[in-house]
Amino acid sequence: MQLDKLRAEDVPREIEALAELLHHCVHAGASISFILPFTMHDARAYWRDLVAPGLAAGKRHLIAAHLDGELVGAVQLDLDMPPNQRHRCEVTKLLVHPDTRRQGVGNKLLMAAERVARSEGRRLLTLDTRRGDAAEMLYRNLGYEIAGVIPRYARAPDAERLDDTVIMYKELA
Repeated sequence: MQLDKLRAEDVPREIEALAELLHHCVHAGASISFILPFTMHDARAYWRDLVAPGLAAGKRHLIAAHLDGELVGAVQLDLDMPPNQRHRCEVTKLLVHPDTRRQGVGNKLLMAAERVARSEGRRLLTLDTRRGDAAEMLYRNLGYEIAGVIPRYARAPDAERLDDTVIMYKELA
């Protein structure tokens, strides 16, 4: 598996693969801010209109995982924090293609994100995940602590149901 830090100028070249990854994850039920119906147009717009400008401004990092030349995962670090919180960053949109889950992709992406966070001088990582998802256990296994649970935080991607979210953090040594 190859991990790469993508830059804003890489997004146009990778946009189809990134959009497909996001599209597959949303359609597989991932709670990552999007709800069905979710089109490839929506997926491309996310990477082009939100992620690429953040990368260009230095407010975001995007790490991609390729296996045999195919994009199988990605994770982002949001560095855009207020002045009193510049010691931390937020892990966002950990995406692992449904066909490659439980093969260590998420683990490797998160460890790479931690290295990037350290290189940026960040000592605290925060994130949120849907309560009971496999991602919650992945984060816990990597040393993330639960700060709390917010009930009925977000709508499920494929139903009218409101799901709880778990707020987690990890202090980096």
